[in-house]
Amino acid sequence: MKYDVIVIGMGPSSVFLAYELVKLHKAKNILLIEEGKKVEDRKCPIEKAGKCVKCRPFCNITSGFSGAGAFSDGKLSLYNPDDDDIYVGGELHKYIGVKETKDLIDYTDKIYLDFGADKKLEGTEHKDEIKKIYDKAKKNEINLINIPIRHLGTEKSHELYGKIEQFLANNNVNMKFNCIVADIIVQDNHIKGVKVKDSNLIDDPKAPTEDIFAENVVIAVGRKGANWLTNLCEKHKIKTEAGVVDIGVRYELPDEIMKDVNSYMYEGKFIGHPEPFGDKVRTFCQNPSGFVAPEVYDNNLTLVNGHSYKDRKSTNTNLAILVSHHFNHPFNKPIDYGRNVAKNLNELGGGNVVVQRIGDIYRGKRTWQDELDNNKVVPTLKAAVPGDITFALGYRTMTNILQFIRQMDKVVEGFADPANLLYGPEIKFYSNKVVIDKSLETSIKGLYSIGDGGGLTRGLMMASCSGVYLARVLANKIAD
Repeated sequence: MKYDVIVIGMGPSSVFLAYELVKLHKAKNILLIEEGKKVEDRKCPIEKAGKCVKCRPFCNITSGFSGAGAFSDGKLSLYNPDDDDIYVGGELHKYIGVKETKDLIDYTDKIYLDFGADKKLEGTEHKDEIKKIYDKAKKNEINLINIPIRHLGTEKSHELYGKIEQFLANNNVNMKFNCIVADIIVQDNHIKGVKVKDSNLIDDPKAPTEDIFAENVVIAVGRKGANWLTNLCEKHKIKTEAGVVDIGVRYELPDEIMKDVNSYMYEGKFIGHPEPFGDKVRTFCQNPSGFVAPEVYDNNLTLVNGHSYKDRKSTNTNLAILVSHHFNHPFNKPIDYGRNVAKNLNELGGGNVVVQRIGDIYRGKRTWQDELDNNKVVPTLKAAVPGDITFALGYRTMTNILQFIRQMDKVVEGFADPANLLYGPEIKFYSNKVVIDKSLETSIKGLYSIGDGGGLTRGLMMASCSGVYLARVLANKIAD
């Protein structure tokens, strides 16, 4: 088989690439390949089972049509019209310019609206109240970034992406599910295609593969595929740059403490550089009245994330507190570092997410089950195992997080309350960043990289925009 375009992965970047090629009448002969399932078949059994059962061959939260991000809380980060830069979502604007990126966001946002996204934009009202929080944060050496957010909601994301999946199917886009790309085919530094096999045979190195050919191949694997992408780049000498890995915790506290931030902005993006290290520490993926949830990556690594539904509510807010880790010569394997942190924490929790009261960290002790049972902040992730996160998270990371929480307590009273909960590990893998040009082409001719996995974007909206942009690039190469 030979296609005009093969896309590896079916996250938002891939989905919107295919959508735009349909609109440009260039989607007659393209193929999307996904290791997971169709969106309607993605089910997490944790609520019935009471614990993560580590679905095989892949976690239904991290793999499948619409990707991992779409199955968290489903937030679309936009921009402020008067901003002269793009402050959230990655680096797409550094390749194509701020104005074109804003135009892409407007265009992509309209697509989301057409498929049923909530018309309400969070963070656009209450400007005076937001300014007070901003000033208070600034006084305490924390920067607040407030941009408009469109909240899809976890369950509504399923519905919306289900409609997009049906749209692609109705327009003859070829989609191959439960299929992994074992390798790419390269000749004389030009891409020629991919080698694929059934996802159920992932652990069988001798399993036969099928060759599928195309002169244009797009890597759109998301953060879930960052480790796969790193190995691919090493094998085929695809140029990369030193990347970043964000390591931290999922923090859970009562809605009452976060009520101003939740009601005025829905999500506050707070950034600090606490002493003594001055590393970047940020909040990410805030979920008012949300739920903490596990997600499983390769080799059964269990990480933590947060969900926020439109209709189902808790009384707690959860958010990530992440520390950015940059490594220099001679160590250049940020993903391996993050995986080791996750592995150690998983072992401490018997293969599960670990939870600890912040007051116990202050007291230098672990959290026990009876203490958790009587804690005033009731955990929303019942499968989390009480323990001691500090055994595995690392002194520098842990110090950054604790100092940041103390700073935030001066901005949001009660943020450092001893009953608040830390879940670990929360890790965002961005891989060693793939070197690309303005056309998003890698050092191998005809091989492109979009979305979060290769370090270009961070988040649903910008990943989607990168797909739209590349579709327009490829449309000029695809014959009518």
